[in-house]
Amino acid sequence: MEEVLLASGNPHKLDEVRAVLGPLGIKVLGLGDLPAIPEEPVEDAATFEANARIKAIAYARDTGRNALADDSGLEVDALDGQPGVRSARWSGVDGSRQERDAANNRKLVESLRAVPESERTARFVCAMCLAAPDGRVLAETRGTFEGVITLEPRGENGFGYDPYLHLPEDGRTSAELSPAEKNARSHRGAATRAMVPLLEAMSRD
Repeated sequence: MEEVLLASGNPHKLDEVRAVLGPLGIKVLGLGDLPAIPEEPVEDAATFEANARIKAIAYARDTGRNALADDSGLEVDALDGQPGVRSARWSGVDGSRQERDAANNRKLVESLRAVPESERTARFVCAMCLAAPDGRVLAETRGTFEGVITLEPRGENGFGYDPYLHLPEDGRTSAELSPAEKNARSHRGAATRAMVPLLEAMSRD
């Protein structure tokens, strides 16, 4: 497999996936590299895995390319796994990505303000799916990135909930990691790395 379409226009996601798959000789295209961007499918499933599958299959069929898609979000144990698959629009606020992120983070802090730090365990989850143009699912993986929610944001890197996921083992948040550090440890990096042996096996078949 020499080329794959990542079903995203998010430059952060593209950088993470390219950092892992590029050394394998796989060219990773983003939606912005296409002459025309297909209509975005409705991701209305109850799990990260099912949403990733919906997206990968839709973009693979619409573009005639092998398509890699992910669905990711934040699970907070004290909130029974919320925001989960609704992470991107948990607050219900419309607007720019920056406005939605700010509203989501305000809701996160307010929801956990009365919860002791020891009980604010959480993780980023990434489910990833690779689909062929005929709609076949070729591979599926999952990665997690464990931490504890802090009520005071720190760090300028990353996006979304990154400034609030504190990593107790080294005293920093996800947003305080360098891009290289995050690629090595993040949920999306883990899911992408798990794809590597599956892709290598396909190339041998």
